[in-house]
Amino acid sequence: MRPSFSIGIEEEYQTIDPVTRDLRSHIDAEIIEKGKIRLKEAVKAEMHQSVVEVGTGVCRNIQEARDEVRQLRCTIAGLARENGLRVAAAGTHPFADWRKQEIYPDPRYYTIVEDMKTVARANLIFGLHVHIGVEDRETAIQLMNAARYFVPHMLALSANSPFWLGMDTGLKSYRCKVFDKFPRTNIPDYFQSWGEYQSFVDLLVQTGCIDNAKKIWWDIRPHPYFQTLEFRVCDIPMRLEETVAIAALIQATVAKLYKLYEANQGFRLYRRALIMENKWRAARYGLDGKLIDFGRKIEVPMRDLVDEYLALVDDVVDELGSRKEIEGIRKIVQMGNGADRQLRVFKETGDLTKVVDYIIEETESSVGAYVGTGVAQ
Repeated sequence: MRPSFSIGIEEEYQTIDPVTRDLRSHIDAEIIEKGKIRLKEAVKAEMHQSVVEVGTGVCRNIQEARDEVRQLRCTIAGLARENGLRVAAAGTHPFADWRKQEIYPDPRYYTIVEDMKTVARANLIFGLHVHIGVEDRETAIQLMNAARYFVPHMLALSANSPFWLGMDTGLKSYRCKVFDKFPRTNIPDYFQSWGEYQSFVDLLVQTGCIDNAKKIWWDIRPHPYFQTLEFRVCDIPMRLEETVAIAALIQATVAKLYKLYEANQGFRLYRRALIMENKWRAARYGLDGKLIDFGRKIEVPMRDLVDEYLALVDDVVDELGSRKEIEGIRKIVQMGNGADRQLRVFKETGDLTKVVDYIIEETESSVGAYVGTGVAQ
């Protein structure tokens, strides 16, 4: 059965105190409750009280997804404003202290904290998740095997978390290193079949490691309830058009890999350990680094690899109707990813509150809402 290649996008936003620029709980502001009235199930709380997650419905194409994400961003930005808060889109907050953050009052989150203690409490990070419709489970596992290779490329493009606890970490995506502390994260192993994957999940459940497959938090996974491949590696980008471009690239990647799979050509599979070498380079250097071309056994600058990547998927882009949106990838390379731009502001100002101001302005202005931060200077 040919996949639908439908798209679903989830984004996690920071709620910011406009005076201190620190994270602030949205509980008293009732953003979640008011958001559910306006957006139904498209908005929900996350584990920390300063995180708001939104998610689109099942979108037939990237244009529908773009329009829904714009509406979600606008609505949450407006609700935050109404309640004396702001929203910001970055993989980590530049100086917030996770030790001061409250856990959202939900039994599920209390259970996670009880299970993982400080590892869970320290997980103050903000991501972008992209779902691509692949309805047949056997096809999904084969496409996941092949798509693992491109996960580092996706991370390098989306990297937007250079700061942690007020420090320049030296990494372009420190978010993924925070999340590394959770079990069952990072690049998945290769599975011969859906049956082999299901046996793996059943073993974990039987031995008390997990109670359901949602607690497998790999960078890419077959979603346990939706008929999708879910890509979880990306930092949340600052700008709407960055999210849309990356989602379009992910959709095109799955479509291209399916085209090869359908023709019984496949894509060469590499060991998890090798792909992890590239993921480290992507987290550390972002677009400024080099990834390994394992076929040729050489290092290649990430910016050159972007051109190769776009050329690889080019023959499915028009069929998907996403050529305009996917061109946004070239703009990310030209402007720098979110981490590059955050570091640029910090170098110019030496002030992390100015970095927060910049993130807020980029987040809001990219959806045409509330242009100019109006944040206390």
